[in-house]
Amino acid sequence: MTLFLNLSFGQVAIPSKEVFKSLFGGQAEKETWEYIIMNFRLPKAITAILVGIGLSISGLLMQTLFRNPLAGPYVLGLSSGSSLGVAFVILGAGLLPAVCSPFLLSSYGIILASCLGSLLVLLMILMVSQRLRDTMSILIVGLMFSSFTSAIVSVFSYFSSAEQLQKYTFWSMGSLGNLSWPNIIVLSISVIVGLFLSLLTLKALDALLLGENYAKSMGLNLKKSRYTIIFATSILAGSITAFAGPIAFVGLAVPHLSKLLFQTSNHKILFWSTILIGAIIMLFCDTVSQMPSFDFTLPINAITSIIGAPIVIWLIIRKKSMT
Repeated sequence: MTLFLNLSFGQVAIPSKEVFKSLFGGQAEKETWEYIIMNFRLPKAITAILVGIGLSISGLLMQTLFRNPLAGPYVLGLSSGSSLGVAFVILGAGLLPAVCSPFLLSSYGIILASCLGSLLVLLMILMVSQRLRDTMSILIVGLMFSSFTSAIVSVFSYFSSAEQLQKYTFWSMGSLGNLSWPNIIVLSISVIVGLFLSLLTLKALDALLLGENYAKSMGLNLKKSRYTIIFATSILAGSITAFAGPIAFVGLAVPHLSKLLFQTSNHKILFWSTILIGAIIMLFCDTVSQMPSFDFTLPINAITSIIGAPIVIWLIIRKKSMT
């Protein structure tokens, strides 16, 4: 239902029955409607579903691994690493060779820079985690990496022109509508791989809820499980940030919504409920950002926080009042 609403609403309103016909092999009443659906709205809707699923699951993994309700998919500094890579390309364009600039400043160059930045932070986190046995220490190191890379981005921003700053700001707001079908295929493969790795950790996540010592007593290989969880989160959050930019709120809030709505801590249930709720919320937020009354599309980052934060606050207050 949310998918059909998303495909129907926009600057050009399209009846739901025409959307249905276009998706299932029929011919829409107007050729322009079919073109808009298949070339603009459907790729954007698929991107929204992938982003919602990937960020929500990575948020669930991080909150359980660190046993911290404020942990999200970017807590390890992956988003900051991606931002640093993009900032180096956009804000540090003057430092790049003139021959490389056209490619690096293109959409593919920005995606590549974002992936490399995220990968760099991931490698650092994995190196540090080999020396640290305490999971909370890894969390602190991730936050320090995030602060360090943010500081470098600030230095780049200070020496950048207004045009460079504007381009970087637009990227940092997040966008679901700039992906081609080949990009969506690559993103889909990344999300599927991340979800598969996440599925392998469900038993470990249930054990970690009761603490690392309990998990060890249950025979859990803590080091292997920690690496798998971190790697799955890195694939999900890193690839999504590379293709859609840093998108706030979803990864932090959706796991809480799943726990509140389904009243369980069983990760076999939470995994699928988080996937469902994450996809629905991202589609709904994308629908609001492109309502027919708007002559423009609002930043998806702003919509996710404006809509999502009050919902979570209301659910938490409602839960407390019922107990």
